[in-house]
Amino acid sequence: MSPLPEAARAALQAAFDHHQAGRLAEAEALYRQVLQHAPGQPDALHYLGVLAQQCGHHAAAVELIKQALRVIPGHAHCHLHLGLALQSLGRLDEALASYRHAQGLDPRLPEAHNNEGNLLLDQGDAAAAVPCFERALALNPDFVVALNNRGMALVALGRPEAALAALDRALALQSNHPEALLNRGNALQALNRFEEAIAAYSRSLEGRPDNPDAHNNLGHALDASGRPAEAIASFQRAQALRPEFAAALWNEGVARLRQGDFAAGWRLFEWRHRALGARRLVREYQQPLWLGAEPLAGRTLLIHHEQGLGDTLQMLRYVPELAARGARVVIEVPTALEALARSVPGDPLVVAEGSPLPSFELQCPMMSLPLACGTTLETIPATVPYLAATAESRDTWAKRLGSATGRRIGLAWSGSPGHQNDRQRSIPLSLFTPLLELPGEFQSLQREYRDADRALLPGLSLRDWSSQLATLADTAGLASQLDLVITVDTAVAHLAGALGKPVWLLLPSSADYRWLTGRSDSPWYPTMRLFRQPSPGDWPAVLRAVAAALAAGN
Repeated sequence: MSPLPEAARAALQAAFDHHQAGRLAEAEALYRQVLQHAPGQPDALHYLGVLAQQCGHHAAAVELIKQALRVIPGHAHCHLHLGLALQSLGRLDEALASYRHAQGLDPRLPEAHNNEGNLLLDQGDAAAAVPCFERALALNPDFVVALNNRGMALVALGRPEAALAALDRALALQSNHPEALLNRGNALQALNRFEEAIAAYSRSLEGRPDNPDAHNNLGHALDASGRPAEAIASFQRAQALRPEFAAALWNEGVARLRQGDFAAGWRLFEWRHRALGARRLVREYQQPLWLGAEPLAGRTLLIHHEQGLGDTLQMLRYVPELAARGARVVIEVPTALEALARSVPGDPLVVAEGSPLPSFELQCPMMSLPLACGTTLETIPATVPYLAATAESRDTWAKRLGSATGRRIGLAWSGSPGHQNDRQRSIPLSLFTPLLELPGEFQSLQREYRDADRALLPGLSLRDWSSQLATLADTAGLASQLDLVITVDTAVAHLAGALGKPVWLLLPSSADYRWLTGRSDSPWYPTMRLFRQPSPGDWPAVLRAVAAALAAGN
């Protein structure tokens, strides 16, 4: 290109100065003035494209930056900014190619690695994103944005301790960085350090008071720390800032359910479908959703599995009520629950997930049944047992166990390691050692063991049946022969409660909403007794209380 006239060079420099100072209107006018004198001037096209991207005009940004690249195809920053505009348009494959092209042109450009990581993180691939952020930080160890993003990815991967190290480094460089404070709150909350999380979110909101995500996450931490009124206020502030903010509406519903406000809670709980987004577990059907308005007499209603096995076990209690309203009930459940679901009163047709469904007129996800049936605390269908092990299974387990030598107690101390709440709900087997020294006959209800727990088994008075527990129907057969089930908050708790067995449930200080607040009993399961942590992480206190109750013969 021919050199720019002096006036155009001065206008371009002034445009840069305005742009850096955030005076976007002045910068845009000067970029366009330069392009009037030199229509193909690449720097003016490039940064006018960057400005368009900043103003939300992503398609215009793509076109402007592509015009610049026709003149300067080897300009790494142009490819970097093109990637940002393409990513904003949802053209993710093209954006990724642009970031990688920028890296090829300038391998020492940390922003290109950071932006690749951001794209992968937005796609839900936190494991692939972390190395991108680490490459960016190898090039610039003080890159605060990459430190923050690495922390966010590590939280998503369930590595909150490592996330804190990255986020604390970011905050040492920029103490009031709102996003780093927000993500630090998320890491602390994952570690059950709720008061510290509240402080981090509050500091984040000092810098960005209009951030609905920070208000929503603050509400979550307040709810977990036993401050429901403040939590609900935070969720509602998030909703005011972002109308129809599904996660905040769902979280408000959970907070209200935890307090026993079923009228508002179950209605707001319906927002879970939108809050889950791409992770939603409810399938779409052509048949109308039933939420209680239409009469059921003479109609076929499909109720279908939605979330965890425990949720489905809990909601199967509604089948007799639906049948009493005149519905022909079809239950779609995972194969693991098929045999158990057949024992529910009400003569339902049970279909394993993935099998062809019969014709039906209405459908309802399992977790919408309390809303559809107008359930309050006082009207929970709590007649137990509503599930039963088969006679064959009961006989098989009676023979396996033989004659009892004492009170027969089943233990389940951990759930799936992949569960998002596993850190809070599972307990190391080592903490049960004093319990196992008490009189009684202890049977393991665990299907799977973690390595540390398996190593302890040979030295404990705990009978291992994992090889015989292929399905929950097998677990039901074993549980049917027990005098007591002691378990953490997994499907085993719901199974034992639905079977009408005495069950002691061990809960974290911030327990799931269905166990309400401050109660030692459950309106869902009349035979259940709750043992709660007195403070976050204090499982030893829970086990001491359980041991005392066992020793007292309770």
